[in-house]
Amino acid sequence: MEKMDYSGPILEIDNLSISFFTRAGEIPAVMDFSTTVMPGEAVGLVGESGCGKSTVALGVMQDLGVNGKIVSGAVKFKGRDLASFSSDELRALRGSEIAMIYQEPMASLNPAMKIGKQLMEVPMIHAGTKAEDAYKLALEVVTDVKMPDPKRILESYPHQLSGGQQQRIVIAMALMSKPSLLILDEPTTALDVTVEAGIVDLVRGLGEKYGTSMLFISHNLGLILDTCDRLCVMYSGEAVETGNIADVFNKMQHPYTQALFRSIPLPGTDKNAAPLVAIPGNFPLPHERPLGCNFGPRCDYFEEGRCNNSMIAMEDITGNGHESRCLRIKEIDWNAKIAKANDTDKTKPGKVVLKVETLKKYYEVAANALFGGGDVRVVKANETISFEARESETLAIVGESGCGKSTLAKVLMGLETATDGNVALNKLAIEGTPIQERKTETVSSIQMVFQNPFDTLNPSMTVGSQIIRALEIFKIGDDSSARKQRMLELLDLVKLPRAFADRMPRQLSGGQKQRVGIARAFAGNAQVVVADEPVSALDVSVQAAVTDLLMEIQRDNKTTLLFISHDLSIVRYLSDRVMVMYLGHVVEMGTTEEVFSPPYHPYTEALLSAVPVADTNVKKKRIILEGDIPSAMNPPSGCPFQTRCLHKHNVPNNLCDTELPPMRDLTGFHQIKCHLEQKWLNQMEPVIKIAAE
Repeated sequence: MEKMDYSGPILEIDNLSISFFTRAGEIPAVMDFSTTVMPGEAVGLVGESGCGKSTVALGVMQDLGVNGKIVSGAVKFKGRDLASFSSDELRALRGSEIAMIYQEPMASLNPAMKIGKQLMEVPMIHAGTKAEDAYKLALEVVTDVKMPDPKRILESYPHQLSGGQQQRIVIAMALMSKPSLLILDEPTTALDVTVEAGIVDLVRGLGEKYGTSMLFISHNLGLILDTCDRLCVMYSGEAVETGNIADVFNKMQHPYTQALFRSIPLPGTDKNAAPLVAIPGNFPLPHERPLGCNFGPRCDYFEEGRCNNSMIAMEDITGNGHESRCLRIKEIDWNAKIAKANDTDKTKPGKVVLKVETLKKYYEVAANALFGGGDVRVVKANETISFEARESETLAIVGESGCGKSTLAKVLMGLETATDGNVALNKLAIEGTPIQERKTETVSSIQMVFQNPFDTLNPSMTVGSQIIRALEIFKIGDDSSARKQRMLELLDLVKLPRAFADRMPRQLSGGQKQRVGIARAFAGNAQVVVADEPVSALDVSVQAAVTDLLMEIQRDNKTTLLFISHDLSIVRYLSDRVMVMYLGHVVEMGTTEEVFSPPYHPYTEALLSAVPVADTNVKKKRIILEGDIPSAMNPPSGCPFQTRCLHKHNVPNNLCDTELPPMRDLTGFHQIKCHLEQKWLNQMEPVIKIAAE
């Protein structure tokens, strides 16, 4: 298909409504949705899971499956209604003029084909390009997406690449035909924050180089700020506010947009003095939407008989494209100070509950692990880790995938045993005792909240019976009635209605499932709770509620919380101390204030720079790390971070290449594992600066 020359809007979506037709009847997924994408422009689509973002994208691709149908409105590409395209024309359009990048890169790659062949297919199929020219183009695009050793990459299979490299290849594949419109559906959700920063930088640069228009779908407002010119906020199938970045971020005119910003941990929020404000209630299911304003039941400004009277249309606010779907725009004082959540006193850490000394965890792996034989190689997952955790304290453990965070959690839980070193829980040595040999009181004392609430509940058991099962294992309650009463109290503890005891997991939302997971963790009055990315799979508004819940339970029960995360925004908000890990090593440790203020370890500095911050008043130092975290099977010599460090040139005699730095004390409780002299550390500037308002 020949490229269509066109100088007007690349994409026009006009009053689009999409429904899915099931045995239960018509389910409206998107209603009255409009937006425009101009040449070279990036438009962000923001909202919680289930709000219709991806359905809009599939509507643009005309790929709604057998049940989905556009029931009204139009999608125009370069001025022509996509409904008028034949199936052959649509097939030619997809991949050549419109390309889509999905959340999970492996879903877009053929595991049995080399990368080069997969890339070459695009121009060969869409443009009839010769193989020789297609190879040259593949090499050029793989170079453009900043892949190391492009020729080797083209000869590799997908499984030989890291997640970040796979996503870069998917982006390269989308760019092979130089499309006019690129749709990105949560393209960085599965990636580490440092890799995400590189991808965002890449997408922005490629948009400028190729002049590609972009529709960027995300639930992360910080990412949208970093990548887009305009944005559209969606709620329950509708656009509720749209406009340029500055207008929507600084002059928001819809209660949902305002509530969304209140529930994310921006610099300045504090779990005690300025806690997050979670959005009350739950997201409505498509067949349970209220009359009038969909956000009405959760809105602070709801007016009975008016907001729930009839359908509300988008209203132009300023004449420059800033629109909102709210009847009370002119009546609400948008600059009024937020009614704060209840302040709480800062808890004082108590006695040491968990003590880890020079912990090592190595795995032996055969070179030919599939069929046996070959040399045995050692994976050094944890390397001489030492720390203490106290009663009522939150210790955050941060770092990229593969740094050893989850391995450390497994050793603490008894799912793995330590290779060397000591782990003491209330002075009881547990490093060599697997979970099946631990006493019941030890197992109940240290519990875990997992990342994905969907995988941790038995789909065939009710919520109540799963909590009662945990109580039986922990030998809590004298009989079934006592255990049932304790189960109901645990549902109260995690703020779930007692009626949920009879529900099946499939009847719960993600946030509700995670609350059940928390209830189970506290069933045995756990002293230490290891929370492994407990909110990363949840929407931002739900994150605030679950985080607040964890903090409240911690205050009441004096729980020690080990919070494993790669999200430094949430870490800054809720942790008392922070431990930064890289390739099995602890490279920095200190109070939250110490770790988030210079001097930093060079890796911490890069991590902070990579965090997307949804605040136009924040100025960030841009640090993009080259390459991926090295393999723990073949770690670099000397400092583990030396292959990616941007400060290495300040250390004389190639010391970083040859010697592992000692852990050294800076001030207070602040420790750092780095060869940099104090004079270089003293010259470090803050990565995140808040501009004077």
